[in-house]
Amino acid sequence: MRGPDELRALVEDYLVDLALTPELHGQADAVRYALVGGKRVRAVICLATGDAIGVRVESLLPAAAAVELVHSFSLVHDDLPALDNDEVRRGRPSTWAQFDEPTGILAGDALLAEAVRLGLSYPTPFVARELVQATLGMIGGQHADTKELGYSLEEIHRLKTGRLFYASVACALWAAELPEREQKPWRDFADELGMLFQVVDDILDGDGFVLAQGEDGARRLAVEAAERAQARLAAIDADTSVLEEIVASLATRTA
Repeated sequence: MRGPDELRALVEDYLVDLALTPELHGQADAVRYALVGGKRVRAVICLATGDAIGVRVESLLPAAAAVELVHSFSLVHDDLPALDNDEVRRGRPSTWAQFDEPTGILAGDALLAEAVRLGLSYPTPFVARELVQATLGMIGGQHADTKELGYSLEEIHRLKTGRLFYASVACALWAAELPEREQKPWRDFADELGMLFQVVDDILDGDGFVLAQGEDGARRLAVEAAERAQARLAAIDADTSVLEEIVASLATRTA
């Protein structure tokens, strides 16, 4: 089994060497700029899932990179003036601020399209399908959040954050060619990841669940989410020790 740091290094190397579609021409500069930095949590979960299933980790790299590209797409578009209007991302100018707003829009579009292209590199179409479903869920969650449609905070976060964490596991299942009848325990685990990440994120930022339930209430939610995720892993007949380590690190992260 490979640890999280080794898996993260594999993802970084793959993204650096990733051949983008030639038709992007100069737009590729903004795409590569948007991919710099980040913890690669979702991509590492994808690789760790495949490793636990018992497949060659390198075969999961296109799927893991695709998940990371979708995540980057969401950040690039979230930062745009029409949404969050953030000029800084990962300690440097956000993509639209570094280039310009039209370039930022197109960079996000290209990241999503490149992600689907990577997903379609597998014999099964289901890797790409999971990516598309996750993206649609993220978009729906963002819409519900910005328009204040009456959805609960948990419902919004399960879409905005949870769907891509879910896909990080689900894409690995399809890429590893795990039969659908054997996927449920893994998907049950995947369903807990997004909530765990988001609650801890809210604790670190002092918003979201902290504003709704207080810091103690949010910390209780984080503990419960971590316990559910670990229980789901315990029910899987595989060596999930690396995933258990990742869950523990998500629950206790400080940045």
